[in-house]
Order: sequence, then C-alpha cells, then structure tokens
Amino acid sequence: MCSLRAYSGSHHDEPSSRSGQYLLDKNDVLTRVLEVVKNFEKVDASKVTPESHFVKDLGLNSLDVVEVVFAIEQEFILDIPDHDAEKIQSIPDAVEYIAQNPMAK
Repeated sequence: MCSLRAYSGSHHDEPSSRSGQYLLDKNDVLTRVLEVVKNFEKVDASKVTPESHFVKDLGLNSLDVVEVVFAIEQEFILDIPDHDAEKIQSIPDAVEYIAQNPMAK
C-alpha cells in the first residue's frame, strides 16, 4: 500500500542566488517540502509547519521518515545519499539540504 497521496507540484529550475549559497529559491523549496509532507498518509496535515520535526512534532517513526525523505527525493528529482538522508529529521533540515544541492530541480 502506498503511503503517499498524489501531489502534482511543479518542478521549477531557479537561477543560482547571487551569493551562490542557494541554488533553488528557499521559499519555493519550503512550499514544495511542506506539500510533500502534508500529503504523506501518516501525517495530520494541520500539524505541519515550516519548523516541524518529523518524529517529535508529527509522530512519525524511523521508517516513516525514510519514506518522507524518499518522497522529497522524488519531488526534487534528487538522489540523497544515505549518510545525508539520516541527517534530515525535520522540514528545516530538508529545506537547507535541497536549497544548497546543485542537483535539485
């Protein structure tokens, strides 16, 4: 059984920021990450905020977190190595990682 609801978000290529630190617009990344998390079957969408921690705030277990990170990978057409994926435990973690990743789309 699939634990994700369909999300038809768009995949925008954004120009690099002038500082070179963020390759995608952080607000766009945040909006897309929030939608992915809200569409995860085991999440109460009303509890999702830009600061949500997957376990502490949303009550997900470790397997659920892996599934959320996988859904984020799909949204941004990105392969997140296991050692980096383990560090993504919240929406801010995901946004920072994605916004700085040159492969994210």
